[in-house]
Amino acid sequence: MALKYLLIKYKHYLRLERALSDNTIEAYISDINGLFMFLQLEGINVLTCELHHLQSYVQQLHDIGIQPKSQARIVSSMRSFFKYLQLEKEREDNPIEMLESPALPKHLPTVLSVQEIELIESCVDLSKPEGHRNQAIIETLYGSGLRVSELINLKLSNIDFEKGYMRVDGKGNKQRLVPLSQLAIQKIRLWLIHRNSLQIKDGCGDYLFLNRRGSQLTRAMIFTIVKQLALLANINKNISPHTFRHSFATHLLEGGADLRSIQQMLGHESITTTEIYTHINITHLQQIILLHPRNKNV
Repeated sequence: MALKYLLIKYKHYLRLERALSDNTIEAYISDINGLFMFLQLEGINVLTCELHHLQSYVQQLHDIGIQPKSQARIVSSMRSFFKYLQLEKEREDNPIEMLESPALPKHLPTVLSVQEIELIESCVDLSKPEGHRNQAIIETLYGSGLRVSELINLKLSNIDFEKGYMRVDGKGNKQRLVPLSQLAIQKIRLWLIHRNSLQIKDGCGDYLFLNRRGSQLTRAMIFTIVKQLALLANINKNISPHTFRHSFATHLLEGGADLRSIQQMLGHESITTTEIYTHINITHLQQIILLHPRNKNV
């Protein structure tokens, strides 16, 4: 089968069966094209290549200065592609099964304390029309651990204010139910009073968070709101909207929540992704243990 046609079929598979976004699909295809170019220069067909060929490609990525994180992403794309070739019976074996992913340096995400989050919220200017909206945004990010894309696409019709939960459209169009705190509900209700005075654009009537022109908010706008509030609060941490998601998970774990429940609320496909918060919690516990009598005056 011609490689071009093979890629077209793979692209359809990613879109229809994996339900990936266009940006993610393009990243996968770009990674696989890089592999194709390498194999072509070596005179090797992707349908007959072996493990040592793939190891040589990853070594070349390292030699030309591709960072470990990008190498790991490329290897992940390759794993998906060779799994697809097996599914389509284009290959009987999977040469990448024994390929080790590049070791990534452990990076613990930035976490805010409850006091810092309250300080950020207190910096919102409630005299401005968008003030209650911005407080509701911060409280929803922190109180429910939403991704930015989930926040801007959150719909009023998916919120049950009486029962205190919302239906969230996550990655790969997978829906999940996420609890909504009473404080978040309170902040959202205050925002709805101001929202009702907007001239809402066609097609935007069901989105919870809107800009002053009545249109859906963008990811960039959420980043701007968070950055400006962190600056006003004089918090010297690298803060993004995702920081509130990390803080949500970490504070739940510190409060005694189990990993499986946190995984469900965050919408993580694998528990392994959620386990990074155990490392953050270990750091917290190491600080707490210093208060034990046996650790004093040592």
